[in-house]
This record gives sequence, structure tokens and C-alpha cells, in this order.
Amino acid sequence: MKNIIVAANWKLNKSPAETRSFFQAFNEEFKKKSSYAQLGPNFQVVFFPSAISLEAASQSLKGSAVKFGGQNIYTESQGAFTGENSAKVIKELNGEFALIGHSERRQYFHESNSLLNRKIHHALKTGLAPMYCVGETLEEREGGKTEAVLLAQLTEGLKDITESNGKSLVIAYEPVWAIGTGKIATPEQVKETHGFISKTLIQLGLATTPILYGGSVKAANAQELIQIPYVSGFLVGGASLEVASFVDLIQNSQM
Repeated sequence: MKNIIVAANWKLNKSPAETRSFFQAFNEEFKKKSSYAQLGPNFQVVFFPSAISLEAASQSLKGSAVKFGGQNIYTESQGAFTGENSAKVIKELNGEFALIGHSERRQYFHESNSLLNRKIHHALKTGLAPMYCVGETLEEREGGKTEAVLLAQLTEGLKDITESNGKSLVIAYEPVWAIGTGKIATPEQVKETHGFISKTLIQLGLATTPILYGGSVKAANAQELIQIPYVSGFLVGGASLEVASFVDLIQNSQM
């Protein structure tokens, strides 16, 4: 049985009050349909709330099997870096993950593979598990550049990351053209691309690194997608904002 991670990226949504309300409803809904124990030791649920709601998430999930992390970190834990997020603070709040390299960070904030590599190293040094996002745009996909783009993102972003220092690393493949668009890669496209990523990770000495799929994942397609080779779970956007739909998605992600 493969290890499965279902992660929720809330992006710039939910205030602290809304975060507390969500988790109260989430825990109640989850208990109705299942329990964390039934998911088993090979199944993880992770939330990425906005920075301003991290403390609310920490308080709400205290003592829970559900994990959380920050949507972004800087390469330093403290200093004169106005507006940045500290991995040290996330760790002190009992966060366990850092989302790094999401396509919106690359697109809107012009984050390079080399910068993201520094963030991955800093996350690992701080004790956070980096969830590193890779993916191609529609133009790159249609131009036959998918593998070249992914190869650069992986080799440059994971420079000097090894099986030894990168044990907690997670890769999330998100075709940019399928994020929030309602479009989704076909099962064959997902299988092919995850296969290429897996092959590349093996070449980089990171053979055991899990690979999540993201891009308009919903409860309705989770069951089919989780059966695809090299898919170890999902990074979910919009479908994670509503309690009922996300609980259903989690249920459908079990093998």
C-alpha cells in the first residue's frame, strides 16, 4: 500500500475566525463519515492556511492527527525582510510543512528555481517538510516543452538535496493550465508526466520521494486519479475550502 498525502492549499482565503470555524465543522463532519484512525498510518491530511491564520490553525489542530504548514517561507528565519514568512515561527506553532514553488509564487513573485532551492534547504534545516511544486504552462505543454521545464525545475530546485538530507521532501506536480480552470489532465497525461518525474527523481537519488497531483482535483475524480501509478496523493485548491466537499475528497482518496 502506497503512502498517501492529501494537502489543502487555501491560498489567500479564510480569516482566523473562519479558520477556527472550518476546523470545528471539519472535525464534526469527519467523525460522521470516518475517523483519522481509519485512514491508517500511511495516510496524511495537511492544510496550508494563509500566514495570518497559521496560529488559528495551530490552536484548532492541537492534538489532532491532521497536520499543517505555511504557504511560503523565506530563506532566513528572522531579520530585516519585511512581509516574509519565517520557517522558525511556523515550526514553533507546530507546523510541519512548507509549500515551496507554487506556480503563483513563480508567476506573480518571479521566484526562480535557484531561490526555491535555497528555500527547500532552509525548510529542511528548520525541520519543516518541503512540498515543492513543479509544473508547466499551457503554452509549454502545447509546445512540447513539458519534460524540459520539469527537468529544469527538478534539477535546479533540488540541487544538493539527497536521500539523506531530503527524507521529508514531497513533490507536487501541478500543470499550471489545470489550476482553478476546471480543466484536468487526462489519466494518461498524469501517468506519463508522473512517470517522467519519478524517473528524474530516481536519477537525482530521490527514488522514495512521493509525488502529488494538483490541478482541479475534486471528490468526483479523486478515486480515479489515486489509482494512477506514481500518484501519491493530491494538492487541492478550491475543493478544500468547503468542509463537505473536502471530506468527500479525502474519503475518495483512500486506496
